[in-house]
Formats: sequence, C-alpha cells, structure tokens
Amino acid sequence: MSGLRIVIADDAVLLREGLVRLLTEAGHDVLAAVGDGPALVQAVATLHPDISIVDVRMPPSHTDEGLRAAVEARSLQPGAPVLVLSQYVEVSYADDLLADGAGAVGYLLKDRVADIADFLDTLRRVAGRGTVLDPEVVAQLLVRRRGRDPLASLTPREREVLALMAEGRSNAAIARHLVVSEGAVEKHVTSVFAKLGLPPDDEQHRRVLAVLTYLRS
Repeated sequence: MSGLRIVIADDAVLLREGLVRLLTEAGHDVLAAVGDGPALVQAVATLHPDISIVDVRMPPSHTDEGLRAAVEARSLQPGAPVLVLSQYVEVSYADDLLADGAGAVGYLLKDRVADIADFLDTLRRVAGRGTVLDPEVVAQLLVRRRGRDPLASLTPREREVLALMAEGRSNAAIARHLVVSEGAVEKHVTSVFAKLGLPPDDEQHRRVLAVLTYLRS
C-alpha cells in the first residue's frame, strides 16, 4: 500500500505532533492534525482521508468525545477507517465503532505506538478495511464473559482462532501463530461462522460480525 492520507485527532499536543512526524517520515500524508471532536468530523467530511487516528478522550469533558466524533464521522462517510487510541482498556468503545458491521476499525492502547513497526502495520490493515483489536482488549473480553454465552458451542481451539481474528490477524497469520496449516485454520473459521449462525456472505463482512459477536458475549 502506498502512502496513506491521514487525519489525526488528539488534544495532547506532544503526542499529536509526534504522530505527525512519525507518519510523515514513514511516507504518509497527514492532511490535518486537530484537537477536538468537531474538528475531526469536519476534517473527515471535507478531506475524506484514507484513515483517521483518534484519541477516545478529548475536550471538553475528556470522556468519550473522540469516540462519539469518530462514530459521527462514519455516519457521514460510511465505513470511513478509524484507528482509536486509548490510555485504558474500554471495551464498550470498540463495540460502538464495530456496531455498524462495516469493519475498518482499529482499537489500540497508546502504549502500542511505541512499537513503530507494529503500529504502522496496524494502520495499513485498518486502512485496508481490516479490524484490529488490541490484545489487551481481547484478554479482558475473555475475563468479562458471564451468564449465557453465545460462544458456548465453540471448541477451545475455535475460541482461540476467534480471539486471534479479533486482533485483526489473517488466516495465514493465525496459522503461523498456532503452528498449524492454513487449511486447518480455514476449517476452524468456517466452523465458527456456522456455529454463530453467520450465513455465506462476503468473507470480511462475516469476520466483522463474528468479532462483534465476540465483543458482545
């Protein structure tokens, strides 16, 4: 993928400017770097970036303004790729962004930016309409499960495959991680889709729906 056209929204000036420099040096074009939600919505609506990088917490209340702005921006430009950065694991935020089923969503803890190669890879995957969740978010999802579990019919291996799907890994990447064949992973993925009641459809769309079921379980 060639250089991406990017909008950054973060009220922390040092992080914002650091991202601008990092992305520019990596060959990307930063169209705008803003510090609040309304400015993000306006930038996405007028500039149509390939992806937006958004801090969850921005002025005035520093709660979920960034998230709400990202959701609004996607309502104006359906499926607009968004990579959300958060200081803490807040699972409901990822759920809100995934709710439209369009994918092209990433959710990373800010600490992950320090691993530059991994951060840039995540950026490319989300811009390519992938869905990438921070491993810490996935880990907390496993802990949070209570009561009736729609994933109860999945085998331990199928749950493991679904967790890796939620991290945005392709079948080939999952196969490498589990040290199995790609064909074995494809069988597990097909079984997950069937058990979750996801009929034959666009492969990426079904992956998003499977991850959304995983988030809500």
